[in-house]
Amino acid sequence: MGNIHSSIKNPINIIGSDGKYSTLKSLQALIEGQGKKCSFFISPHLKSVNERIWLKDRFINLSEFKKNIKIIKRLNVKLTLFEMLTLTYLISASKLKNVYCSLIEAGLLFAKDSTRLWDEPLCQIVTNINSQHLDWVKPKNLKSICQQKVGYLSKKTTIYIGKQNPKTLKIIKKILKKNPSKKFFYGKDWILKSKKRKIIYKDNKGKLTLSSKKIFSDGIWQNVGLAVKVARDLNISDKNILKTVPKITFEGRMQYIFKGKLRKLLKPNELLLVDGCHSNTSAKNLADHLKKYNNKIYGIWGIQKNRDPKEFLKNFKGIYSKIIAIKIPDEPAACNPVELKKIANKMKIKCEIAPNIVSALKMLSGGEKKIITFFGSLYLAGKVLNIN
Repeated sequence: MGNIHSSIKNPINIIGSDGKYSTLKSLQALIEGQGKKCSFFISPHLKSVNERIWLKDRFINLSEFKKNIKIIKRLNVKLTLFEMLTLTYLISASKLKNVYCSLIEAGLLFAKDSTRLWDEPLCQIVTNINSQHLDWVKPKNLKSICQQKVGYLSKKTTIYIGKQNPKTLKIIKKILKKNPSKKFFYGKDWILKSKKRKIIYKDNKGKLTLSSKKIFSDGIWQNVGLAVKVARDLNISDKNILKTVPKITFEGRMQYIFKGKLRKLLKPNELLLVDGCHSNTSAKNLADHLKKYNNKIYGIWGIQKNRDPKEFLKNFKGIYSKIIAIKIPDEPAACNPVELKKIANKMKIKCEIAPNIVSALKMLSGGEKKIITFFGSLYLAGKVLNIN
């Protein structure tokens, strides 16, 4: 299996802290809208592990998954779960024919990532980088994270750097200064502006006016714009881009739920929103969206212990009328709801505890017009979508 990665067609690495999934899915939609086929590898999954691997026109099936794992076990090599899943993808994707490209999402970092396999990938896309995962780097600072994510990019490819905090961008540019790959930066080589509920995209090929009734976050729009820049450079037509963008959806990322088992528990005047935000950056995106409403807003909150729940919740001060804290089902690393309640109460945010997802929803339903939001974890978003 030594060179199995060499059989992967036109690999595109997607690296970053936030926005990898929405950038990847946007680019997939734009490429497939042109009539071309892709494979992809993402992490984590929401509802089922086979969602991590897309093979041209279908998700990997369970029997193929098991077959690949048996092959990997024969190697008798100790692997992490992420490394095993990467190999599972490579085995199946290497057999595909008539595939235009392979979209591969990196793990937490990139320096020693199991997806850093190609010397000359078609391109490498860097989404927003922030201070997530400080506990994985030494010293524990933003410079270390940037070094781990962009310091090991290919020197024989095209690199796209999405919108960054100015401090982060300065660090990235310094790290990439000696990298000879062709580089494109948000703000210099393309830009997005919001105008009367329309998104104006502009690069050296001209302007595009983008619109969607399914995208509610400025952060997600930035990821769509990043995908549009890459797609244009891959000769995806403007006509296809304009036709495809309104159809793009992102499961578990600022997703309104209009039908299903959980939706039936609510009154018609109650909106249900699921967002897997778990970093300060993604929390701010959700908070900015919720500020646009005059309705009362309630939250159902579950989060992992390593996410700094106190700093995370600060983004929602003055937004939530009440929060219900729950433990994410089947997640041993999830915060205890008692601790979450203490954090909320110290911030003068009303908070109660519920034993599970359904109970929490029932506690908030009834009466006034409102928005109910599940937030704090992609794992929680996945559990909610599975129940629904």
